[in-house]
Amino acid sequence: MKRTRRATSAKAKRPATAKRPATAKRPATAKRPATPNRRAKAKRAPAGAPGPASTPGMEIPAGRIMPHEDRLTPPAWPGGRAAAPNRTFRVIGRRNRKIEGLAKVTGRAIYADDIALPRMLHAKLKRSIHAHARLRAIDASDALTMPGVHAVITGKDLPEYFGIIPWTQDEQALCEDKARYVGDAIAAVAADSEYLADEALARIRVEYEPLPAVTSIEEALAHPEWRVNEKSAEGNISKHVHLEFGDVERALAQSDVVMEGEYWYEGSTHTPIEPHCCVADFDATGFLTLYSSTQVAHYLHRDLARVLGLPVQRIRVIQPVVGGAFGGKSEPFSLEFCASKLSMITGRPVKILYTREEVFYAHRGRHPMRLRYRTGIRRDGTLTGVDAKILIDGGAYSSFGLVTTYYSGQLLTAPYRMPAYRFDSTRVFTNKPCCGPKRGHGSVQPRFAFECQLDKLAEAVGLDPIEVRRTNFMGEHTRTVNGMRVTSNGFLECLDAVERASDWKRKFRRLPYGRGVGVAGSMYISGTNYCIYPNEMPQSGVQLKLDRSGRATVFCGASDIGQGVESVLAYIVAEELGLELGDIRVVAADTDLTPVDLGSYSSRETFMVGNACLDAARKLRALVTGTLAERWGCSASAITLAGGVACSSRDPKQECMSVREAFQAAEARHGTLGSVGWYQSPKLGGDYRGGTIGASPAYSFTAHVAEVDCDPETGVVNVKKIWVAHDCGRALNPVAVEGQMEGSAYMGFAEALMEEQVFKPAAPGHGPGLHHGPSLLDYRIPTSLDTPELESFIIESVDPEGPYGAKEAGEGPLHPSIPAIANAIHDALGIRCDALPFHPPRVLALLRAGNARAAWERARSSVARLVGAPGC
Repeated sequence: MKRTRRATSAKAKRPATAKRPATAKRPATAKRPATPNRRAKAKRAPAGAPGPASTPGMEIPAGRIMPHEDRLTPPAWPGGRAAAPNRTFRVIGRRNRKIEGLAKVTGRAIYADDIALPRMLHAKLKRSIHAHARLRAIDASDALTMPGVHAVITGKDLPEYFGIIPWTQDEQALCEDKARYVGDAIAAVAADSEYLADEALARIRVEYEPLPAVTSIEEALAHPEWRVNEKSAEGNISKHVHLEFGDVERALAQSDVVMEGEYWYEGSTHTPIEPHCCVADFDATGFLTLYSSTQVAHYLHRDLARVLGLPVQRIRVIQPVVGGAFGGKSEPFSLEFCASKLSMITGRPVKILYTREEVFYAHRGRHPMRLRYRTGIRRDGTLTGVDAKILIDGGAYSSFGLVTTYYSGQLLTAPYRMPAYRFDSTRVFTNKPCCGPKRGHGSVQPRFAFECQLDKLAEAVGLDPIEVRRTNFMGEHTRTVNGMRVTSNGFLECLDAVERASDWKRKFRRLPYGRGVGVAGSMYISGTNYCIYPNEMPQSGVQLKLDRSGRATVFCGASDIGQGVESVLAYIVAEELGLELGDIRVVAADTDLTPVDLGSYSSRETFMVGNACLDAARKLRALVTGTLAERWGCSASAITLAGGVACSSRDPKQECMSVREAFQAAEARHGTLGSVGWYQSPKLGGDYRGGTIGASPAYSFTAHVAEVDCDPETGVVNVKKIWVAHDCGRALNPVAVEGQMEGSAYMGFAEALMEEQVFKPAAPGHGPGLHHGPSLLDYRIPTSLDTPELESFIIESVDPEGPYGAKEAGEGPLHPSIPAIANAIHDALGIRCDALPFHPPRVLALLRAGNARAAWERARSSVARLVGAPGC
């Protein structure tokens, strides 16, 4: 059974015995980040310059531009963005329902597969049976003779390349010359029914020429001649990044202890309840409407125009209700292009619904990574230097891989000070389904490795691992070693909360053999500071309309994938304009009706579209309160809009009316009431090539403590409880934040103990590349019975730039779960789980590999020095 608890104050008070160490203050040298080492080839390249020869990967096209330094600046409001409109919050901070919740639980919500248009056809995709093969010939003549089959398309019908990152566009909707993994799409059939389309697929004959398959990172590097992706500039390297900040070798040489460790993070996939689905309708006027279960309607809109050769203004993308995504629907997929092309050919609507097996092969999930770290520390617990070498298995295509490669290093530099830091990350192509962004994109894997490193370092110098984290706390309103600006930072309060709640001092290194506790921390971004395709336009926009009936309608391009962004917009409008939530309608993610929002990725929605909505709502609030101030002869600041009522603070009984009447008065004074709001982030990041990747207008911070009960005879690890403390700025809706915290911790727990997106080296009558178990029966994820108790603590640092002070809460709380569990297993058994997942065979192998009990006893020998006497 799970329960949650909210921190009782915006800044959790520190106990007298846990004062913030002096090292937590911003040092004088923190005013400017360390300049990247010149040898790291991190010099800022001129616009349009290709990457240096020493950092191979896909070439950056000439003419690429980056945003100018002179950027749009959102309006400044009296009291800042965090201030309450009526001096106190009446909606924000309450445990409100989600506005779409009732429709979902009653079955009234319309998902993509619920859409059925007149004369609609159904389409299916023919997929490669080989991991790597040249396509010699495709014969669809038999399929086309079948009654009820209306069209077949192949790669020649959709030759244009696409990709979510404009300068790494290396995919085709259907492979034209070569298949690069088992499941790669090579043809599509439109028929009267799904059954008939499946029958037609079996009639399509494909002549393959099998090629050597690259199935691992090591093979990709060892055999550059086995070229997986011809768009790569060198061998099988997708992207290589090498950056250094400060003198790492000197810092490590001056350390009292240098810890070296190698880690393996297994790949995993998203497993949303709803498979990918779309319906395309190309009408007689040449206008395409696409309904898709996407989380990036705007980027899909652009790529449809590119691949189909249609003017972008002749395409409309509508996102229906989405049944989960977790990053797995954050780029265009083959089904959207194929359904659209088939509709253009047949003149009829076409639906494609992926099977669960197809979802596993479409993938775009967590990248497998092999990570090697050298980390230095002094006896007093101060970190000195960090050196990371990371190899990344990217699968067959680029996806978000360029960003992943940077994120694997750039997002490690908080919440701890790092005097010197270097990372070398290489993403390679392999003949497996393409990896992409899964919740906590690119930074979950290195966070696992680094937090385990911290635990090992703390033990080596005889310090409590929580105290080591406190000692190295970087502070707030500062910069990281790689130049990322940090504003609010509640990490210390997060540590305090989980330390107290878990009874850490009594349990750490004191529980009997088989039981243990572990701690870990992390940070994450609240949106990226630049659009994926460089431009100077706002990252998010909102149109807000007030009706004289007393109703408000919010138009926005935001993508709600279950996290509740539409509800967030309703809360903001209700707070600013005094409306009840039932009087607010949100129209979202329809490219014909709504302003552009870039989509639901990188935890950007609450911060960015929330700020845009706050801007629009405050403009209308100013019109309404200004009208009433003129009528009543008072200042606009004396007007309160709340609970459906407008009144003055001077005489609330006499100077009072409904907000509906207030809207009518304002409309009579100013005309039809409507406003626009937008958000654009400030210029952020370091002044070097790649210095903007990982930069964010705000960062969230998290700490977890996990408690485990392990069976040394069977290797079974039972996670009893995880305490989660998360600094989300201000919690706009605490119950929604707690849901995100618990969902994140659950997903981290699942990856730690169960999940494996792995492929068979061979199968009877088949070469390598088959998925080990592409179903929810065979792919192991926890049920409610497997899930540990979760206790949540909301830490409210109130960020000066977030809407009402809010930051992200949807991805950051995942990161510490995995290392906290790994560190707890060490506390329980004396073994180090440096490879995921921590399943019984792996735990048993570690127990049998050495004298685990002796290591466990050695770790306890210094317990008095670590945490003091029991009960302290």
